[in-house]
Amino acid sequence: MGNVCTWREGKGESEDKNLKMGDSDMQVRFQEYSEKIRSNSKNHDNTDPLSLNKREDDDDAVNNDVSSNKDNSANVDEYSSDGDETDSLSDINKKDMDSSPVDIEHINVRKSKRMSVSAEAYGEWNKKKENFVPTVHKKDDKEKEKIRKALNESFLFNHLNHSEMETIIDAFFDEHVEEGDNIINEGDEGDLLYVIDEGEIEIYKTKKNKKEVLTILKSKDVFGELALLYNSKRAATAKALTKCHLWALDRESFTYIIKDNIAKKRQMYENILKQVTILKDMDPYERSRVADCLKSKTYNAGDIIINEGERGDTFYILTYGNATALKSDQVIKTYTKGDYFGELALLRNKPRAATVKADGVCQVVYLERKGFKRLLGPIEKILIRNVENYKQVLKELGLDSSCIEAS
Repeated sequence: MGNVCTWREGKGESEDKNLKMGDSDMQVRFQEYSEKIRSNSKNHDNTDPLSLNKREDDDDAVNNDVSSNKDNSANVDEYSSDGDETDSLSDINKKDMDSSPVDIEHINVRKSKRMSVSAEAYGEWNKKKENFVPTVHKKDDKEKEKIRKALNESFLFNHLNHSEMETIIDAFFDEHVEEGDNIINEGDEGDLLYVIDEGEIEIYKTKKNKKEVLTILKSKDVFGELALLYNSKRAATAKALTKCHLWALDRESFTYIIKDNIAKKRQMYENILKQVTILKDMDPYERSRVADCLKSKTYNAGDIIINEGERGDTFYILTYGNATALKSDQVIKTYTKGDYFGELALLRNKPRAATVKADGVCQVVYLERKGFKRLLGPIEKILIRNVENYKQVLKELGLDSSCIEAS
């Protein structure tokens, strides 16, 4: 069934008849009606205004109202005068509509509730997305492989399928930077993301007029993504410590391929990281870098994720399914989506305190100590900020706190 609009002919129950028109008929009638209005309005000053209540989900002009749902041919819009959330033509009957001029200046259009800023932004982007043509910068196979290896190590890109990955690789273009040059500046607007091919880059922030070095990035590291993900200003400065060769990706290509998918995942991971006791004192930039180096892995029912007594260097967040922690074969805890475990491995390379087993199919994202250290530098400087609080947590749980004592 095609789209149908029902026009209310009168207010009284005896006159409560509906005239249904298809989209094409509606447009013809509306056009004729508009022409009559234009031709007669100059000679009629005292006319009854036409009140048109717009639906809350449609904020377009009156002439767009007729055809606003053409793309959804399976839907049927039934307009009535019952309530504020419907379209209605009131105080005018069919005879009036055919013969009486209407003062267009006094047509009252009921505005919809305003969308959130993010909804408006995504609405605009969805329009652009339909016409997006991927950019292609020529590269040889060796260059493509180098970019591919770097992207496969990044949380931002390692979930892409083959087609998406190739589109992204094609969109990268190269940039050469001299030693001492600032590639990005804290506080600036940003529209490029970078992958380091060769060279070293210092990432630092300025706090109270003092330079605070966050990390040193090297080949295959990715930076500059925050401004593209969140439409925000640059969170830190990136300065070339050596002559560098970079691969850069523009905002449009980044958004088209991955932004919508990863923004939700990344926000979820960052929210979880805020709850991890030994990580909660990290600043937003540090937390975002940790989220970047998370990798995904799937386990089947009965699989052992971590084993009691084994030394480990990996921290896990459960993103799908359920898992159980056992100590000496006794269940001590169950985990569901959003729970985390193994976080002490980031602090000290000590034996696991318990075994964690998958109850069914489980998916986790995990963080290795070496990856954490590569991104943020010496782990101890970050984790030790809250170590006393964590000792208290272990004490309350009846667990040995020696695993986080200095070794």
